[in-house]
Amino acid sequence: MKTTLTQVRSYERSVQLLMVNQFTINLGFYMLMPYLAAHLSGSLGLAGWTVGLILGVRNFSQQGMFLIGGTLADRLGYKPLIVAGCVLRTVGFATLGLVDSVPALLAASAATGFAGALFNPAVRAYLAADAGERRVEAFALFNVFYQAGILLGPLVGMLLTGFDFRITCLVSAAVFALLSVVQIRALPARRADDAADARADGHERVLAQWRGILRNRAFLLFSTAMIGSYVLSFQVYLALPLEVRRLGGDGEFGTAAVALLFAASGLATIFGQTRVTAWCKERLEPGQALAWGLLSMGLAFVPLLVATAVPVPDGGMGRRLLAVVPPTLAALLLALGTMIAYPFEMDTIVRLSGDRLVATHYGLYNTICGVGITLGNLLTGAALDAARSAGMSALPWLALLVLGLVCAWSLYRLQRADHDHRDAGRLSGSQEGGTKDVLVDAD
Repeated sequence: MKTTLTQVRSYERSVQLLMVNQFTINLGFYMLMPYLAAHLSGSLGLAGWTVGLILGVRNFSQQGMFLIGGTLADRLGYKPLIVAGCVLRTVGFATLGLVDSVPALLAASAATGFAGALFNPAVRAYLAADAGERRVEAFALFNVFYQAGILLGPLVGMLLTGFDFRITCLVSAAVFALLSVVQIRALPARRADDAADARADGHERVLAQWRGILRNRAFLLFSTAMIGSYVLSFQVYLALPLEVRRLGGDGEFGTAAVALLFAASGLATIFGQTRVTAWCKERLEPGQALAWGLLSMGLAFVPLLVATAVPVPDGGMGRRLLAVVPPTLAALLLALGTMIAYPFEMDTIVRLSGDRLVATHYGLYNTICGVGITLGNLLTGAALDAARSAGMSALPWLALLVLGLVCAWSLYRLQRADHDHRDAGRLSGSQEGGTKDVLVDAD
């Protein structure tokens, strides 16, 4: 951890502040969101479909508006969008704790989602711009702060919700309010290098820029291949906890075992991310690192696949070990795969954009992956149900393993295509098509 802090101090103030900001954003978000569904269904007594609608509106307003948020960041500057997102989330989280009518809850949920769409692309584009040639290392550190917020947030929220969920909402809102003030006062203003060009010609210019990005075949292929990484990593929140509960029950042991999954994943990232990135950057090309990251995520489900061949004990220590060990190993391998891939993934998006309209590219990338996560989770849930009904417990783990292998192979093929283009001397620097050597050249 001392080494991590030393690395953080080696960057300029804006990069340091962005990392601390992301920790605080995740702290405020995750102290509230894991407990929102229980508040809506329990304290407010809303029907299950209403709870699902409120939560779905938040997700839709974020994933569906990322492109808008990224475009605004490229046109107006990164700082205004970061501040606007934090202010909007302040209002949204405070409203969630103070109202009980469904229309007001829907509006607050939409506001919190749109807030994320405003600041997420802007933060990543700002970080990429100010980190310069040290982008890969900067995004590795960024992920450490990101995971630290995810790890600490639910613990703080559990303590606050023990008193009253409304207190949790107000404290979370206060966190975002404080963050807004700090950023207004301390975060330097930063525009994209092509901000003036992005603002030219208004509405027609925006549509032309979007069409140009959609013609960037390399970017779209990369985004599609990376959907698998998000579907696989999200299983820490979906399939793995369900498997733990299936074998370990819904009591105190099951709760503790699920908490262990999150702790193992978060702590592994906090203490291992910078070392893994340094090792990969020294030995692997970016495309290779991405492929190995996806391969690790796919192989994460091998322990669960192997465990299906073991008879499930009726109870006792054997059943508890079966409930804990394979899912925890899977969580650790998913964390390792994410550690390998994430910094190179964020850097590759910048390279595929040609350093133009970076926030817009991040926005579209987030939308593509967000849609993929939604569809992937629906299919994973269907596979889990089908496995239980048909007595084929290996089915979902086999499907996830295959997904990881296919996505790793796709990234490998993209890298080989880059090599072929380079060796043939047909490098293309435009966004109109072609595949630049962005997956190959690390520096």
